[in-house]
Amino acid sequence: MSDEGAIESGAILPDQTGQLASNIIFFARTLRAAGLPVGPGSAMEAVRAVEVAGLINRADFRCVLHAVFVKKHEHTIIFDQAFDIFWKKRGFMQKLLAMLSPGAEQMKQERKPAQAGATRVAEAMFKRPDQEKAEQSLDLDARLTMSAQEILQKKDFAQMSAEEIARAREEISKLRLSEDLRPLRRYIADARGDKIDPRRSFRLSLRGGGAGIELAFRSRVEKHPPVVAICDISGSMSDYSRIFLHFLHHLTAQRRHVHTFLFGTRLSNVTRALRHKDVDEALAQCSGFVEDWSGGTRIASSLHVFNHQWSRRVLGQGAIVILFTDGLERDPSGELQHEMERLKKSCRRLIWLNPLLRYDRFEAKAQGIRAMLPYVHEFRPVHNLASMAQLCQALSGEQGSREVDPRLFLRRVA
Repeated sequence: MSDEGAIESGAILPDQTGQLASNIIFFARTLRAAGLPVGPGSAMEAVRAVEVAGLINRADFRCVLHAVFVKKHEHTIIFDQAFDIFWKKRGFMQKLLAMLSPGAEQMKQERKPAQAGATRVAEAMFKRPDQEKAEQSLDLDARLTMSAQEILQKKDFAQMSAEEIARAREEISKLRLSEDLRPLRRYIADARGDKIDPRRSFRLSLRGGGAGIELAFRSRVEKHPPVVAICDISGSMSDYSRIFLHFLHHLTAQRRHVHTFLFGTRLSNVTRALRHKDVDEALAQCSGFVEDWSGGTRIASSLHVFNHQWSRRVLGQGAIVILFTDGLERDPSGELQHEMERLKKSCRRLIWLNPLLRYDRFEAKAQGIRAMLPYVHEFRPVHNLASMAQLCQALSGEQGSREVDPRLFLRRVA
């Protein structure tokens, strides 16, 4: 019996043919090609863990490999896709696995819809050494490069390969916000100011014995408005939450007053973690701090905690709030409307980013979405690099077009 057959039948015995260890190493290479930080040491640890564990079913086998290879919550999606494709008995990639893995069997193909992370896993399995060498020696024309750049700008994050996601992160690091300075109530001494400072003027006159009054001037303090991001990290948002955190890390490096909150079933403040200079270290700290990653969604209760515990601390001086969620609330009720209304009244602008807007025929039919739309100023998509560039323009103070007006979506289903 082959290793896959043993796993499928529910009995995994110690390695007798040597094929199980080879397949685990092939599986580790696949995870590494899909973007997970898996090295030779992890592969050897996985082989030893399977030998020591004495596994008897497929679920235990998955748990052992997951414990060795997965170091961050967001890597679980890619691991699940790779595990289901690599170790299952039936699948559309089984013929390929038979060529890559000595223990794989030739089975009939069965079509299934693509899921999150499937593109990255499929690319990692299909890629061969000769293809890698060909890609390294390929010379690109400038016209083709421009075309590829345009495609990358408009491609959905959920459909990107591991290489395209790496390029997208580089493009995000190039985004810049313009100077959106807002005057505050506080004044500072300024020789070129347009207002006279009475106190400093009288103080300067005392130095000369009061014979003359030397005028001193002042001007208003100008400051970037605070940006507060409230991000949904539930399972339905997993394809976009990590890449959006890269954008928030870059935004935190540019602006001083940027506050980030993550929520699934509870609200977590990860502002301090995102201030780390290294983006991978920052996201690792966020992943370790948040316990409900890729879980359920409780928008109303999370906004309630934010409004009562954090709004007065961070929503001052004309703050801009970015609400990143698909709006699919489990139990939409009057509490969600009340919390959204309070959030809108506490900030200068409330921008809702929804990846569901990637669909051309999107309609606000869900009860949670309809409950939230009347209380936002702008309703924007956030599924590709082009939409992130438009978000930067919105954060820089530029007025949005009629297409981002939330009332437009409410009229479509009225």
